[in-house]
Amino acid sequence: MVSRIAAFFDVDKTILAVNSGRLYLQEMYERGEIDAWTVVRNLGSYLRYKVNWLDINRWAEHAMTHMRGRTEVELVEEARDFFEQRVKPTIYPEAVRRVQEHMQRGHVVALVSGSTRFVVEPLAEYLGVKHVLCTNLETEEGRLTGRPVLPLCFGRGKVQLLQRLIEQERIDLARSWFYTDSMSDLPLLELVGHPVVVNPDPPLYREARRRRWPTHFFTDP
Repeated sequence: MVSRIAAFFDVDKTILAVNSGRLYLQEMYERGEIDAWTVVRNLGSYLRYKVNWLDINRWAEHAMTHMRGRTEVELVEEARDFFEQRVKPTIYPEAVRRVQEHMQRGHVVALVSGSTRFVVEPLAEYLGVKHVLCTNLETEEGRLTGRPVLPLCFGRGKVQLLQRLIEQERIDLARSWFYTDSMSDLPLLELVGHPVVVNPDPPLYREARRRRWPTHFFTDP
């Protein structure tokens, strides 16, 4: 069987100029669903995540509890409005061009993100991307339980979740690409033949320079 080439894209700070979680916190704060202290606490958790000081599984179990009892149908409707109002204006034009170039070359393109489907799926639909791997939330009878499904789509979890797609599409990783901004994605960067660093955080920037990986700084939309 003929193998295929893939292009995997992280989302936050890679395709988007911002972290979608921060946008969602802002949305909830403006709707009065959370207070300022909750915003500050979550932003602190994000900073610890960026420097690999955060137990991401433990954080996710706590952070998702506010979703308990909400229906998937309700969240999908909210997600479309959230994408149009908050997310869409933050998309890097250069990232869109990269996605389109890979699709035109016949590559398997996938968004691989730690965000939930309520953020990633509207973005994938907008970009015309067929494959989405993201952090999933547990449901029972159409309602969220407030618990994430493991593994989370972070770090080595991204590699685990990609395995099925790699096998189904017969992907040749040695000829494939991965775009990301975060040092937490080092396991997947090391897995592909064409690692591409975009708008990197300081640890990844240093690593990219050491390994002479291509590094790009996209212009804010």
